Amino acid sequence: MNEPLRRVFARLIANTGPISIAHFMAESNARYYDSRDPLGTGGDFITAPEISQMFGELIGLYLADIWIRAGREEPVHYVELGPGRGTLARDALAAAKRYGLVPKVHFVEGSTALKSLQLDLHPQAQWHADLTTLPAYGPLLIVANEFLDALPVRQLVRTPGGWRERMVGLDGDRLVPIAGDRPMDAVIPVAFAEAPDGAIIETCPAAAAILYEVAGRLATQGGAALFIDYGHDDHRLGSSLQAVRAHAKVDPFSAPGEADLTAHVDFSALAPIAQSRGVRWLGTVEQGRWLRALGIEARADALAAFAPAQGQAVHQAKDRLIGEGQMGALFKVMGLAAPGWPDGAGF
Repeated sequence: MNEPLRRVFARLIANTGPISIAHFMAESNARYYDSRDPLGTGGDFITAPEISQMFGELIGLYLADIWIRAGREEPVHYVELGPGRGTLARDALAAAKRYGLVPKVHFVEGSTALKSLQLDLHPQAQWHADLTTLPAYGPLLIVANEFLDALPVRQLVRTPGGWRERMVGLDGDRLVPIAGDRPMDAVIPVAFAEAPDGAIIETCPAAAAILYEVAGRLATQGGAALFIDYGHDDHRLGSSLQAVRAHAKVDPFSAPGEADLTAHVDFSALAPIAQSRGVRWLGTVEQGRWLRALGIEARADALAAFAPAQGQAVHQAKDRLIGEGQMGALFKVMGLAAPGWPDGAGF
């Protein structure tokens, strides 16, 4: 852990050859998240729950509403994937409690640094390394906010010789993206087979596996899920891999393990996976539209009236969450529900 990951990668590549983008991203983010709290103004980026309590509160109300209309089945479990500091869970559970929803709390988290912060807010929670150890009984209310975007992506690039996997190689002592030498034409969707040279296809097998497991759990146990992330709901060409450090974009290959690596989530690829397991896909909508439907504007007015000195800050936070030029359009909300469960608000 004391040796810079860039040097580790350089030595590995020099000895064994280029590594995949997925390998690079997985190792980089594992090092990054396990060694720090990346959130807030003093970190590298800020997420919606840290912008305003309204975000978590509305998620809590959404979960309480769908659980009540599904019949208030007990025991019920709140499951958050990548819960950050625990801020979203704090606000969501407080709002849900007002309507009788007091679930058992489960966090799927791999970061030692973040677990200690979550423990301060949620000493009653149970922690899991992955989904396999979650309870096998009772409905699950699953929330994943800015979780899928940090999972490793695989990239394929069109070259004059055909499709190849995009890899990370060396140019002197610099890590750089290169095309691999193994033909990959056989796995390319027909719609992209004749894309121009330089075109890139991006997939996320890890996100697909998560959706498959979540959908299977919902189909078996009941419940609902929300996946909230930045991305798109149609298939697109191009690399969306990016790195953020100190709230600014940096070269993804310059400092592995020292910056947050993410990629846009392809929601259009994930919905059919959930449906293949018999789970109801409620829709994928823009975050701004969804929060408006759940009443964020009325909530902002109420908070501003209660604390007039904070009124401007409250409305600025609301605008950041729902504004078309900010998080409102770029971020999407995908809803899933178990067979027999009702539709969710906002979809």
